[in-house]
Amino acid sequence: MNTEHRRIVVGGLQVQIVRKGIKNLHLGVYPPNGRVRVAAPLAVSDHAVRLAVVRKLGWIKRQRAKFADQARQSRRELVSGETHHFLGRTYRLSVVEHRGPSRVVLRGRATLELWTRPGSAASTRDRVLQRWYRDRLCELVPPLLAKWEPAIGVYAADWRIRKMKTKWGACSVDARRIWLNLELAKKPARCLEYLVVHELVHLIERRHNDRFTRLMDTHLPLWRQRRDELNSEPLAQTNWSY
Repeated sequence: MNTEHRRIVVGGLQVQIVRKGIKNLHLGVYPPNGRVRVAAPLAVSDHAVRLAVVRKLGWIKRQRAKFADQARQSRRELVSGETHHFLGRTYRLSVVEHRGPSRVVLRGRATLELWTRPGSAASTRDRVLQRWYRDRLCELVPPLLAKWEPAIGVYAADWRIRKMKTKWGACSVDARRIWLNLELAKKPARCLEYLVVHELVHLIERRHNDRFTRLMDTHLPLWRQRRDELNSEPLAQTNWSY
């Protein structure tokens, strides 16, 4: 699919325009910082995009205000006493220094122990924690795929996890591959399930159009609530969303 990317300024707002082979114009405002993006048909002019944005300026500003008020985590130093999240729950970090292999252990419903070598740098401790998050997602995703692929009637050839700066997930339709943001390990399990369903539906309909909405309504009727819950969760200091 041919695409064209450019930026314009409307009412003091920077607007990203992505032109591609679609039939309708779609305008979105994305957390964490209220990025404004317009997906437009190849033949739609900048002037037409500008008019569409002007008509929606009130709504855009309200959405950006919501994101500005959204809670954000402070920078993590990976020291005892910090709060960290796993599957929507808050845990108090306890750093345990020892000379054996590094690992992460959940203690009950309130403590996350990070076992690491004495004097290890914060970056090293962070890598241990991120690897643990990745391993947990690798355990959680296959059962969701086993549940939803036959229900939706579509199968992913591959799925992968990575840190993503602007999305919770993505879908490479031609390769039939779905991507999931590593940060999803911190969010409620129902939000992870919503993302899996969302990306599988993209294997049927690549755009966020009426057909996509109908498919989501059919398979996961409460998907909007889960989407809103995901986007209302505290954001990591690094910027991302969906």
